[in-house]
Amino acid sequence: MHALARELWPLHRSLTGEGVRQTLRLLRDRHLPGLVMHEVPSGTQAFDWTVPQEWRVREAYIETPSGRRICDVAVNNLHLVGYSRPLRARMTLAELSPHLHSLPDRPQAIPFVTSYYKDYWGFCLPHEERCALEDGVYTVVVDTQLFDGSLTFGELLIPGDTTDEILLSTYVCHPSMANNELSGVVVSTFLARWLQSLPSRKHTYRILFLPETIGSLTFLSRELDWVKAHVVAGFVVTCIGDERVYSFLPSRNGQTRSDHVARHVLRWIDANFTSYRWIDRGSDERQYCAPGVDLPIASIMRSKYDTYPEYHTSLDDLDHVVTPSGLAGGFTALQRALESLERYCFPKVTVLGEPQLGRRGLYRDVSTPTNVAETTVILGLVTWADGTKSLIDIADECGVPVWDLYPLVDTLVQHGLLTI
Repeated sequence: MHALARELWPLHRSLTGEGVRQTLRLLRDRHLPGLVMHEVPSGTQAFDWTVPQEWRVREAYIETPSGRRICDVAVNNLHLVGYSRPLRARMTLAELSPHLHSLPDRPQAIPFVTSYYKDYWGFCLPHEERCALEDGVYTVVVDTQLFDGSLTFGELLIPGDTTDEILLSTYVCHPSMANNELSGVVVSTFLARWLQSLPSRKHTYRILFLPETIGSLTFLSRELDWVKAHVVAGFVVTCIGDERVYSFLPSRNGQTRSDHVARHVLRWIDANFTSYRWIDRGSDERQYCAPGVDLPIASIMRSKYDTYPEYHTSLDDLDHVVTPSGLAGGFTALQRALESLERYCFPKVTVLGEPQLGRRGLYRDVSTPTNVAETTVILGLVTWADGTKSLIDIADECGVPVWDLYPLVDTLVQHGLLTI
């Protein structure tokens, strides 16, 4: 995953354009051959929004009075304000200054700034570099183009035994940021590969790679009736690659299957995980859980967006923030959640009274602490299996992670003692 993130790092992604297409083509050609790329024309209505014009960047930089080139987008994608309109001009530092963006509290960071829906141009640079700019006349080159093109998003459908769907959504619109972009892309890619490797799946999986906000709105405006009828759970996959913390953001409902599974999994992976409220939302869960849409979509993250110091800056990198170990932990958390959704059921015992485990070989003759603990869990599973509690609920009652119950459930089903 980390190697794939490094490969995707230099591509200049935005709401639209070749950077998004290059990203999706690389994923499709190397990892996800079933990935379908959709093109939605500029001007298409998406509920209350409109698909914007496509944005193309050829080059962009500033030349100082002494002839030094700075803020070169060829050096770092973040130097250019997203969706800057074209410009070639000479101006004084005083005239240039309103179009420069830096962070005094993080003087070595290049901030990520966009102007998607406003006619504007600008550059971003470290504050310490901005403070050292000399007086004089600067040459500004913004060789960009805004034109009627299309918005691109990727969709992978992995069929299951039913048309009940689990939706995974990640975004591909941020240039050169590791946790708040590429971590979600690569973890979603490898989750898809794992799902495809399974011999069977109860659910159908729909995995989306799209620009944030306008991409999810565009998708929903095309598929709302279908997803409302078929999506039973899902997650926004973002900020899933550092090692600092695990985080949970609920759906607007707060009590969906996704919420129950996420809380349970994170309690057993990291009892100190950070639990946020719906009011702390900030990504595409805003669209999937909006009134009238109301999909059961939650978020499992590592450090949540807008809570870590490198957020939306050049410091959000693949050397100090996102690590192979962080990505592996994020992948495992979501993998456990998807396994739990696959195994989600309301078990019901088939006999009256406590079942006779001994004659079925399920009760150990020799009493050891391990055997006693296993028998206690089996009997706990049976006593709560009245058809009204989910397997997650039963695991909580038994005080064990739900994945400890999977082999016990399978054994009891094989012996005819349980239906699911």
